[in-house]
Amino acid sequence: MAEAGAAGRDPETLSKFVEGFAAQLVEAGMQRMPARVFAALLASDAGAMSSAELGEQLQVSPAAVSGAVRYLAQVHMVSREREPGSRRERYRVHSDQWYEALTNRDAVLKRWQSTLRDGVDSLGEDSPGGRRIAETLAFFEYLDGAIGAVMLEWREHRDRTFGAP
Repeated sequence: MAEAGAAGRDPETLSKFVEGFAAQLVEAGMQRMPARVFAALLASDAGAMSSAELGEQLQVSPAAVSGAVRYLAQVHMVSREREPGSRRERYRVHSDQWYEALTNRDAVLKRWQSTLRDGVDSLGEDSPGGRRIAETLAFFEYLDGAIGAVMLEWREHRDRTFGAP
């Protein structure tokens, strides 16, 4: 584990954190390999690692890393960047990865709201199913507004606490 050695940290301690946090992400619904890759990137000093570095640290194949990174990039939790003067890619986790991941859920929430509105219109708000769908729609509309407000508060809090990015 080059990352742990370079930072002067105990590789076993780093591994325990990565695996422990990854396990919690898996419990929350994330796939195991993307959770491990994300936790390793999050804990790395540079916030970026190559596929080979991730594979070495996590003791997994390049294919496993590639699939995990593809998923993490799709959900905006990591980005790919080229190493200067090389064809190799590095994968980076950004300081605002949680913000990005949550705000990119906005499109999903909007689609669900549209579909739920259609459901209420189709079933009628007075039917038992229509009422449940209307309540679900109201929840997602509320959540959509609350997430927006919380994200704005988070950015202000982050800037006060850690400085503007």
